[in-house]
Amino acid sequence: MAADKGEDQGLENAAILLMTLGEEEASEVFKHLAPKEVQRLGETIARMKAVTSERVNTVMLNFEKVASSERMLVADSNEYVKAVLRRALGDDKANLLIDRILQGSDVTGIESLKWMDPTSVAELLRNEHPQIVAAILVHLEFDQAAEVLKLFTERQRNEVMVRIATLDGIQPTALRDLNEVMSKVLAGGDRGRKSTLGGVKTAAEIINMMGSVIETSVLDFVREADNDLAQKIMDNMFTFDDVEKIDDKGIQALLKEVQSESLIVALKGSTPALKEKILKNMSSRAAETLKEDLESRGPVRLSEVEAEQKELLKVVRRLVDEGQIVLAGGGGDEQFV
Repeated sequence: MAADKGEDQGLENAAILLMTLGEEEASEVFKHLAPKEVQRLGETIARMKAVTSERVNTVMLNFEKVASSERMLVADSNEYVKAVLRRALGDDKANLLIDRILQGSDVTGIESLKWMDPTSVAELLRNEHPQIVAAILVHLEFDQAAEVLKLFTERQRNEVMVRIATLDGIQPTALRDLNEVMSKVLAGGDRGRKSTLGGVKTAAEIINMMGSVIETSVLDFVREADNDLAQKIMDNMFTFDDVEKIDDKGIQALLKEVQSESLIVALKGSTPALKEKILKNMSSRAAETLKEDLESRGPVRLSEVEAEQKELLKVVRRLVDEGQIVLAGGGGDEQFV
């Protein structure tokens, strides 16, 4: 149940390359990376104290080989992405992805929030209208948006979640207004159609990251305002107990990605059925060890259990995106988380 060694090695190779380039050149590279990529690379660089000259040479030779083989594959990469996705997925599904992939130049001001800690973002948005907050938060990663909302009052949080769930896209002019709220300048030209952000699925994803106490409060508030909307959100939510719906092959793939200690804490708050599902997909020796660890582990804070469950759910979503896990919905159709 170790982490992906290939991914770790790739990060280390990238870190070695950046350290070899020097501060000035490395800083130019960092300008083109996303916040999470910068964080992971930074942590890797800080962790690496000494590297053999042989490995440095290997990394440089591999980079030179890749760099020398690079060439312009298509005249317009944006149009190529659109064409390929529409052919593969159909217009409706492809358009959802295309907006996410190609909208970066339209939301430069809002994108800067991804570099800020949740407390700072919450302070920045606290006095804004819930509709504006909702339109901004749907641009952030689900876990970051959830952490920001946790810092709001219960009423503010609930009002924002209702608006996220009912948000039906954002017009190009609204993106300009949002960037002005953030005191930023919107880069790029007009878009021909609104971006498809927000909605029931986005609300469900954010609520998933909030923890059971806040989750219940938000859903109760939404249910009072619109019972049908609350049900739609719940239908799209994927909770830790839903891991039980993953088939055996998917559970086995998940177990390879999760550390034993994290799994023990996460399972402290799970149903007996889910524990049994996990145990039956382990070797007899590993299952016995896990049983003993679960029985010997004393009480664990709910916040710690929920934190580990959130991390495990992130792994589930990544494996779903990679096609290693398929979650069967209650209606018989396959749902992807």
